[in-house]
Amino acid sequence: MRISIGSALPFCVALWMGAASASAETPVTYTDAGRALFSFSVPDFWALRTGGPREIEDTELGDARAVARVMGVRPVTDDNVWIGFVSPAGVASIEGGLNYLRDLDKFLVQDPTVTGTTDTRIGGLPARVIRGTGNRDGRGVNFTATVIDLPRNRVAVAVAILRNGADPAYVADLNAVFASFRSAQ
Repeated sequence: MRISIGSALPFCVALWMGAASASAETPVTYTDAGRALFSFSVPDFWALRTGGPREIEDTELGDARAVARVMGVRPVTDDNVWIGFVSPAGVASIEGGLNYLRDLDKFLVQDPTVTGTTDTRIGGLPARVIRGTGNRDGRGVNFTATVIDLPRNRVAVAVAILRNGADPAYVADLNAVFASFRSAQ
């Protein structure tokens, strides 16, 4: 049975809320200034890309936006699906994480439409999940943006993107990544 991407994301979020890791195999730890903040597992045959803090500029406003260290994961053979994690310094709550996302939303997805919001727990921690649709690089996407409340006044922000036409089988891998999420503090 093939699941459409539009119906796959709510299913994905439902599994994030309580599924056990099925195929995530390589543990990765997100650190900031030498301090471990959280970890997750990267599925087999997915690539991890990391980058340090940087500024991206809003060309319409000439206004720079700070982006924390990014850890991005995508299937090795498919760029229609990816998930990225950040933990922005100075963001201490879920509400602060939502404001951070609002500040960067047009760099992630253009013309976003929120289709649902859920309060849940990920890795045993309070989290807010926002699902929606939009465009990225001229193609339709489904997205899930998640803010996870970490200990010691930090949050983890995760954004998962599935472009229209993405293989719905990748939803299981995304579920495994979220099921493997753990605070390091």
